[in-house]
Amino acid sequence: MHISITRIALAVVVIYSFISPTTAIAQSGDKYKAPGFTLPGQNKTVQLSKYKGKVVYLDFWASWCEPCKRSFPWMNELQTIYGEDGFEIIAVNLDTSRKEAEEFLKQMPAKFDIAFDKSGKTAEAYNLKAMPSSFLIDRNGRLVHKSLGYRVEEKKIVEKKIQKLVGKSVVANR
Repeated sequence: MHISITRIALAVVVIYSFISPTTAIAQSGDKYKAPGFTLPGQNKTVQLSKYKGKVVYLDFWASWCEPCKRSFPWMNELQTIYGEDGFEIIAVNLDTSRKEAEEFLKQMPAKFDIAFDKSGKTAEAYNLKAMPSSFLIDRNGRLVHKSLGYRVEEKKIVEKKIQKLVGKSVVANR
C-alpha cells in the first residue's frame, strides 16, 4: 500500500484541526490580501480574481476528510441563502487523485464552485494548517477570517461574519 507524503502531511493537519480555533484576521493592509490562484475546476477554470466584488468563503478539503463531509451540506445551505447577496463559495480539493474527489462529489454534490489543487501549491500559499480550513474574503479581496477544522459550534460565528459582509440581517432560528 503506497501512502504519499502529501497524504501523511494532510493527516497531521487533520489532527491539528481539532485543537485550533477560529480566528479573525485584521482587515487592512496588503499583507492581508488573499493570495490569488487559477485552478482547474469541475466545470470551468476557477480564478480567484474573477470573484472580486464578492464575499468569498474559500474552503480547502479532501475526499478522505470526515469533517469535510460534514461541512458540505452547511456550505450548500450558505450558498443557497447568501448567493443572491454577492456571496460565493470556492471549495479547493487537495486529493492527489481527481477520481477520489469526483467520487466524493457524487455522494456530496456541491452547489458551489469546486477547484482542484493536486499539487497543494494553493494550500501552501494560504499556509494551511488543518483540514478542512476555510478563509472568509471580503469584497476587496482581503482575508478577514479563518477557520481551522470544522466544528458545528463555530457555524454561527462564521455565518454572522458572512451576514455582516453581505449586508444581510440575521435569519431567525438558524
